[in-house]
Amino acid sequence: MSETNNTTTTEASASSSSSTEQPYTWTQTLQDCTLTVPIDTGIKGRDILVDFKKEHLIVKIKPGNKTIIDGKLHKSIKVGDSTWSIEESKNGKAMVIELVKVNQMEWWSCIIVGHSQIDTSKIEPENSKISDLDGETRGMVEKMMFDQRQKQMGLPTSDELQKQEMMKKFMAQHPEMDFSQTKFQ
Repeated sequence: MSETNNTTTTEASASSSSSTEQPYTWTQTLQDCTLTVPIDTGIKGRDILVDFKKEHLIVKIKPGNKTIIDGKLHKSIKVGDSTWSIEESKNGKAMVIELVKVNQMEWWSCIIVGHSQIDTSKIEPENSKISDLDGETRGMVEKMMFDQRQKQMGLPTSDELQKQEMMKKFMAQHPEMDFSQTKFQ
């Protein structure tokens, strides 16, 4: 198992807890799994049948009706977002299958139930970039980082600054009140 840019790669024979031979290698991110299936150089797209189901995957080569994969998926996929293509590989041609995960917050230990598994507790993804996050999450992370820096320097956090600003506005709107004995937290 190796990792690259938030992607964990597993080879068919690596870290397997099952003796089932897999006709593919695979990688994953939290969002998707990518299977690479070596195919003969003479195979064309029209010769391949890929049937995506939410919890099942079938891959067949039509000449000879050879079944490559037919099994229950480890977890559910988004059928409409999952794709396949044929690409050139270092050993000839390969079919590349992208399975988009329904739950994009978990690692898969295998692709097909009963196939070789990896130990997901050993996955150590690289740190994400803040720019990779959606707007709401990014704002929350930036606020937390700001507050942490402020605390380290002994300065008020963003919430405390907001309270102070509200109090200044209130004091300006009510000059008749005496705030000299008031303690602010």
